[in-house]
Formats: sequence, C-alpha cells, structure tokens
Amino acid sequence: MGLSLLVQVAASGVADHALTHWYLSLRRPPFTAPSHVFSLIWALADVSLGIAAWVLWRQMDPWRLSPRAALRLWAWEIALIALWAPVFFGLHSPGAGLVVMLLLIGTASATTYAFWYRHRFAGALLLPSLLWLCYGAYLNVGFWWLNPAFG
Repeated sequence: MGLSLLVQVAASGVADHALTHWYLSLRRPPFTAPSHVFSLIWALADVSLGIAAWVLWRQMDPWRLSPRAALRLWAWEIALIALWAPVFFGLHSPGAGLVVMLLLIGTASATTYAFWYRHRFAGALLLPSLLWLCYGAYLNVGFWWLNPAFG
C-alpha cells in the first residue's frame, strides 16, 4: 500500500504547479470534477490498490496458483500511474497523456483480471480504481479534443 501512496504523492508534486497555472487555462470537458475530489478519489484508489496487492501477496502458497505474475502486472500499473502525471501535467501534453492512459487502462484491466482469477476479493478491490481510470480516460480525451494547441 505504501508504494501506491508514495507514487501518488510524487505525482501530485509534479502536478501542483501545472494545476495552479496551465491546467486552469484549459477548456474542460463536461463532468470534470473539482480538483479536491481528484485528490480524495486517487487516495482511496491507491489504498485499495495497496490492500489488493497485500491480500494477493499473502497468498504466496506453493500449493496455489502463484500470484507473482499478477503482482508484476500490478507493479507495471503503478509505474504507469507514476508516469501519467509527469506526461500530462509536466509536459503539458494531453495527447501523450492519453497514450499513457490507454496503456494504463489495458494494464489495469489485465491486473484486475489476474487478481480476480487468483483471489476474488483482491480483484474486487481493483474494480473502483479501474472505473476511475476509465473516467480519467474520458477526461483525458476531452482535454485533448478541446485543447488542440496542447496536443
């Protein structure tokens, strides 16, 4: 759980300056949540990501299907989460952010399936995060579409 929260804190450090300047200059898609809602939802998603990994890690039993592959997918998901904010906010590039987001959704979907297959509760813990990423993709597409100068 600590790793997923640490990634979020680092990403928020990159986004802070952009949120008070560049982001405010962008046209926003409909249904864009206020900034404080994003922080709260990301924190909850990170906690559920961490708990899911911990639940699956506790399944390290030689008599069961090994969770190592699922945990590797989880690590890739965390890495892509860490990459998205610097690309979108740091580079001021909704287009490149969208590429990262699509990779992230694909990885998150595979991770959720792998967790679900090994431990239903761990997989269920990942579902809200996956839904949040889908909402994030909608917003990312909207920012890219409405702000072509920042492609």
